[in-house]
Amino acid sequence: MLLAETSLYEIISNSTYLALAAVALWGLYQIVIVWTRVGQKRFKTEEQQDAFMDDVEQMLRAGDYEGVHEYCDGDVRAIPQMIDMAVVNREEGFKRAKQIMMDRFQRDVMSDLEYRLSWVSTVIKSAPMIGLFGTVFGMMGAFKTLATAEQVEPSALAGDIQVALVTTASGLAIAIPLMLLVATVMIRIAKMEDLLGSGLQRFFEAFKVGLAKSQGAAAKNGASANAEVTAGVR
Repeated sequence: MLLAETSLYEIISNSTYLALAAVALWGLYQIVIVWTRVGQKRFKTEEQQDAFMDDVEQMLRAGDYEGVHEYCDGDVRAIPQMIDMAVVNREEGFKRAKQIMMDRFQRDVMSDLEYRLSWVSTVIKSAPMIGLFGTVFGMMGAFKTLATAEQVEPSALAGDIQVALVTTASGLAIAIPLMLLVATVMIRIAKMEDLLGSGLQRFFEAFKVGLAKSQGAAAKNGASANAEVTAGVR
Protein backbone atom coordinates (compact mmCIF):
# COMPACT_ATOMS: atom_id res chain seq x y z
CA MET A 1 0.00 0.00 0.00
CA LEU A 2 2.83 2.36 0.94
CA LEU A 3 4.64 1.55 -2.31
CA ALA A 4 1.50 2.29 -4.32
CA GLU A 5 0.99 5.61 -2.54
CA THR A 6 4.63 6.53 -3.07
CA SER A 7 4.39 5.67 -6.76
CA LEU A 8 1.22 7.74 -7.12
CA TYR A 9 2.91 10.68 -5.41
CA GLU A 10 5.89 10.40 -7.72
CA ILE A 11 3.63 10.16 -10.77
CA ILE A 12 1.76 13.33 -9.82
CA SER A 13 5.00 15.16 -9.02
CA ASN A 14 6.56 14.21 -12.34
CA SER A 15 3.33 15.12 -14.15
CA THR A 16 3.53 18.60 -12.64
CA TYR A 17 7.05 19.05 -13.95
CA LEU A 18 5.98 17.75 -17.37
CA ALA A 19 3.02 20.13 -17.44
CA LEU A 20 5.27 23.07 -16.64
CA ALA A 21 7.72 22.04 -19.36
CA ALA A 22 4.89 21.61 -21.88
CA VAL A 23 3.35 25.04 -21.30
CA ALA A 24 6.79 26.67 -21.35
CA LEU A 25 7.63 25.12 -24.73
CA TRP A 26 4.19 25.97 -26.14
CA GLY A 27 4.44 29.61 -25.06
CA LEU A 28 7.98 29.93 -26.43
CA TYR A 29 6.90 28.32 -29.71
CA GLN A 30 4.07 30.84 -30.14
CA ILE A 31 6.44 33.72 -29.40
CA VAL A 32 8.89 32.48 -32.03
CA ILE A 33 6.09 32.12 -34.60
CA VAL A 34 4.80 35.67 -33.94
CA TRP A 35 8.31 37.13 -34.09
CA THR A 36 8.97 35.34 -37.38
CA ARG A 37 5.61 36.35 -38.90
CA VAL A 38 6.16 40.00 -38.06
CA GLY A 39 9.60 39.84 -39.66
CA GLN A 40 8.11 38.29 -42.79
CA LYS A 41 5.30 40.84 -43.10
CA ARG A 42 7.30 44.03 -42.77
CA PHE A 43 10.13 45.67 -44.70
CA LYS A 44 13.49 45.45 -42.98
CA THR A 45 14.02 49.21 -43.12
CA GLU A 46 11.98 52.28 -43.97
CA GLU A 47 14.37 52.98 -46.85
CA GLN A 48 13.48 49.64 -48.48
CA GLN A 49 9.79 50.39 -48.14
CA ASP A 50 10.23 53.89 -49.58
CA ALA A 51 12.06 52.48 -52.60
CA PHE A 52 9.29 49.94 -53.14
CA MET A 53 6.59 52.59 -52.83
CA ASP A 54 8.39 54.88 -55.29
CA ASP A 55 8.10 52.19 -57.94
CA VAL A 56 4.47 51.44 -57.09
CA GLU A 57 3.47 55.12 -57.11
CA GLN A 58 5.07 55.63 -60.51
CA MET A 59 3.12 52.71 -62.00
CA LEU A 60 -0.14 53.67 -60.33
CA ARG A 61 -0.04 57.28 -61.53
CA ALA A 62 0.63 55.96 -65.03
CA GLY A 63 -2.34 53.59 -64.78
CA ASP A 64 -0.12 50.50 -65.13
CA TYR A 65 -2.16 48.22 -62.87
CA GLU A 66 -0.87 45.04 -64.51
CA GLY A 67 2.67 46.17 -63.77
CA VAL A 68 1.74 46.74 -60.12
CA HIS A 69 0.15 43.30 -59.96
CA GLU A 70 3.25 41.62 -61.38
CA TYR A 71 5.50 43.69 -59.10
CA CYS A 72 3.59 42.66 -55.96
CA ASP A 73 2.61 39.12 -56.93
CA GLY A 74 4.38 36.49 -54.84
CA ASP A 75 5.70 38.97 -52.25
CA VAL A 76 4.78 37.70 -48.75
CA ARG A 77 5.16 41.11 -47.09
CA ALA A 78 2.00 42.85 -45.95
CA ILE A 79 2.12 46.02 -48.06
CA PRO A 80 2.69 44.25 -51.41
CA GLN A 81 -0.10 41.78 -50.61
CA MET A 82 -2.50 44.58 -49.67
CA ILE A 83 -1.62 46.66 -52.72
CA ASP A 84 -2.12 43.66 -54.97
CA MET A 85 -5.51 43.01 -53.34
CA ALA A 86 -6.60 46.62 -53.93
CA VAL A 87 -5.40 46.63 -57.54
CA VAL A 88 -7.17 43.35 -58.32
CA ASN A 89 -10.42 44.80 -56.91
CA ARG A 90 -10.04 48.28 -58.45
CA GLU A 91 -13.23 47.83 -60.49
CA GLU A 92 -15.15 47.93 -57.18
CA GLY A 93 -14.14 51.55 -56.67
CA PHE A 94 -11.68 53.20 -54.29
CA LYS A 95 -13.65 52.85 -51.05
CA ARG A 96 -14.66 49.25 -51.65
CA ALA A 97 -11.16 48.20 -52.72
CA LYS A 98 -9.72 49.89 -49.64
CA GLN A 99 -12.21 48.09 -47.39
CA ILE A 100 -11.42 44.72 -48.98
CA MET A 101 -7.67 45.09 -48.51
CA MET A 102 -7.99 46.26 -44.89
CA ASP A 103 -10.34 43.39 -44.06
CA ARG A 104 -7.92 40.96 -45.65
CA PHE A 105 -5.01 42.35 -43.61
CA GLN A 106 -7.01 42.15 -40.40
CA ARG A 107 -8.08 38.58 -41.09
CA ASP A 108 -4.86 37.10 -42.47
CA VAL A 109 -2.21 38.98 -40.48
CA MET A 110 -3.45 40.67 -37.32
CA SER A 111 -5.98 38.01 -36.33
CA ASP A 112 -3.32 35.31 -36.56
CA LEU A 113 -0.91 37.32 -34.42
CA GLU A 114 -3.60 38.07 -31.84
CA TYR A 115 -4.61 34.40 -31.76
CA ARG A 116 -1.06 33.27 -31.04
CA LEU A 117 -0.45 36.00 -28.47
CA SER A 118 -3.62 34.95 -26.67
CA TRP A 119 -2.06 31.49 -26.26
CA VAL A 120 1.03 33.09 -24.75
CA SER A 121 -1.17 35.05 -22.33
CA THR A 122 -2.85 31.79 -21.35
CA VAL A 123 0.54 30.21 -20.67
CA ILE A 124 1.60 33.22 -18.57
CA LYS A 125 -1.52 32.83 -16.45
CA SER A 126 -1.49 29.04 -16.21
CA ALA A 127 2.21 28.45 -15.42
CA PRO A 128 2.06 30.02 -11.92
CA MET A 129 -1.20 28.15 -11.28
CA ILE A 130 0.45 24.84 -12.16
CA GLY A 131 3.32 25.83 -9.88
CA LEU A 132 0.83 26.60 -7.13
CA PHE A 133 -0.70 23.16 -7.60
CA GLY A 134 2.76 21.64 -7.14
CA THR A 135 3.22 23.75 -3.99
CA VAL A 136 -0.05 22.57 -2.47
CA PHE A 137 0.63 18.99 -3.45
CA GLY A 138 4.14 19.07 -1.97
CA MET A 139 2.86 20.53 1.31
CA MET A 140 0.15 17.87 1.44
CA GLY A 141 2.87 15.24 1.12
CA ALA A 142 4.92 16.88 3.87
CA PHE A 143 1.97 17.04 6.29
CA LYS A 144 1.09 13.44 5.49
CA THR A 145 4.63 12.41 6.37
CA LEU A 146 4.35 14.29 9.65
CA ALA A 147 0.99 12.70 10.44
CA THR A 148 2.00 9.10 9.73
CA ALA A 149 5.37 9.01 11.51
CA GLU A 150 6.08 9.23 15.20
CA GLN A 151 9.53 10.67 14.64
CA VAL A 152 10.31 12.45 11.41
CA GLU A 153 13.79 12.98 10.06
CA PRO A 154 14.34 16.24 8.15
CA SER A 155 15.43 14.22 5.13
CA ALA A 156 11.97 12.60 5.01
CA LEU A 157 10.38 16.01 4.45
CA ALA A 158 13.02 17.29 2.03
CA GLY A 159 11.49 15.67 -1.04
CA ASP A 160 8.00 17.04 -0.40
CA ILE A 161 9.28 20.53 0.33
CA GLN A 162 11.48 20.41 -2.74
CA VAL A 163 8.46 19.66 -4.93
CA ALA A 164 6.59 22.56 -3.35
CA LEU A 165 9.40 25.07 -3.89
CA VAL A 166 10.68 23.92 -7.28
CA THR A 167 7.25 23.93 -8.91
CA THR A 168 6.47 27.41 -7.62
CA ALA A 169 9.83 28.75 -8.81
CA SER A 170 9.39 27.01 -12.16
CA GLY A 171 5.97 28.55 -12.72
CA LEU A 172 7.32 32.03 -12.04
CA ALA A 173 10.44 31.35 -14.11
CA ILE A 174 8.18 30.54 -17.06
CA ALA A 175 5.74 33.43 -16.66
CA ILE A 176 8.17 36.30 -16.08
CA PRO A 177 10.36 35.84 -19.20
CA LEU A 178 7.28 35.27 -21.34
CA MET A 179 5.80 38.55 -20.10
CA LEU A 180 8.98 40.36 -21.14
CA LEU A 181 8.98 38.60 -24.52
CA VAL A 182 5.33 39.52 -25.13
CA ALA A 183 6.13 43.17 -24.37
CA THR A 184 9.02 43.03 -26.85
CA VAL A 185 6.83 41.42 -29.51
CA MET A 186 4.10 44.02 -29.00
CA ILE A 187 6.65 46.79 -29.58
CA ARG A 188 7.76 45.00 -32.76
CA ILE A 189 4.14 44.76 -33.95
CA ALA A 190 3.56 48.46 -33.18
CA LYS A 191 6.62 49.38 -35.26
CA MET A 192 5.30 47.21 -38.09
CA GLU A 193 1.94 48.97 -37.97
CA ASP A 194 3.58 52.42 -37.99
CA LEU A 195 5.71 51.50 -41.00
CA LEU A 196 2.72 49.94 -42.69
CA GLY A 197 0.61 53.04 -42.10
CA SER A 198 3.13 55.35 -43.73
CA GLY A 199 3.36 53.10 -46.79
CA LEU A 200 -0.40 52.73 -47.14
CA GLN A 201 -0.91 56.48 -46.94
CA ARG A 202 1.32 56.90 -49.98
CA PHE A 203 -0.44 54.07 -51.77
CA PHE A 204 -3.94 55.45 -51.17
CA GLU A 205 -2.99 58.84 -52.58
CA ALA A 206 -1.43 57.36 -55.73
CA PHE A 207 -4.21 54.78 -56.09
CA LYS A 208 -6.89 57.47 -55.94
CA VAL A 209 -5.09 59.54 -58.58
CA GLY A 210 -4.67 56.51 -60.82
CA LEU A 211 -8.32 55.53 -60.53
CA ALA A 212 -9.43 59.07 -61.29
CA LYS A 213 -7.29 59.13 -64.43
CA SER A 214 -8.58 55.71 -65.51
CA GLN A 215 -12.20 56.72 -64.96
CA GLY A 216 -11.63 60.00 -66.82
CA ALA A 217 -10.03 58.20 -69.75
CA ALA A 218 -12.87 55.67 -69.82
CA ALA A 219 -15.47 58.45 -69.82
CA LYS A 220 -13.61 60.27 -72.60
CA ASN A 221 -13.43 57.13 -74.70
CA GLY A 222 -17.12 56.49 -74.11
CA ALA A 223 -18.02 60.01 -75.19
CA SER A 224 -15.89 59.65 -78.33
CA ALA A 225 -17.56 56.35 -79.16
CA ASN A 226 -21.02 57.89 -78.72
CA ALA A 227 -20.05 60.82 -80.94
CA GLU A 228 -18.88 58.45 -83.67
CA VAL A 229 -22.09 56.45 -83.49
CA THR A 230 -24.16 59.64 -83.68
CA ALA A 231 -22.18 60.86 -86.67
CA GLY A 232 -22.65 57.56 -88.44
CA VAL A 233 -26.41 57.66 -87.93
CA ARG A 234 -26.58 61.14 -89.44
